[in-house]
Amino acid sequence: MLSKKAPIVLLLLRLSLSWVYLWAFIDKIFGFGFNTPPGKAWVDGISPTLGYLKFAIKGPFKDFYASLAGDPVVDLLFMAGLLFIGLTMASGIFLKLGSCAGVLINILFYTSGFIPPEHNPFIDEHTINLCLFLLIAVGADAAVLWPARWWRETSLVKKYPILG
Repeated sequence: MLSKKAPIVLLLLRLSLSWVYLWAFIDKIFGFGFNTPPGKAWVDGISPTLGYLKFAIKGPFKDFYASLAGDPVVDLLFMAGLLFIGLTMASGIFLKLGSCAGVLINILFYTSGFIPPEHNPFIDEHTINLCLFLLIAVGADAAVLWPARWWRETSLVKKYPILG
């Protein structure tokens, strides 16, 4: 039996993850100087995936990820993924799909940075985030406030629960 405070904790977790992904999206678009330097943003015509995929990847999947570097379709999918995850976690709408996207993007991050034995080969922030997205997906009903409660009562979500 979960504590009555569990929904509050899940909501805080959801909103925290939302901000992580929304901030990554915003910073990569405008280059505020945190992870994306000014002048190196997407609005400046710079690929949001090129630097990382071309220069930062090491390990057994290096060639695969390097082949994706700077591809406009990969850039669009990556940025759309960050935005989708951030918005679904913030709103609670499409929460299960957003959680699935969060799991997928963290698998991609994990495998792109897989450098044993320099780092822990099993657990890092990406595997922890992956677990948090799974927790949100299974506890999605407890982690919602308006507008997500309204969304879950729509006939569309009742017919297709994965949209919840």
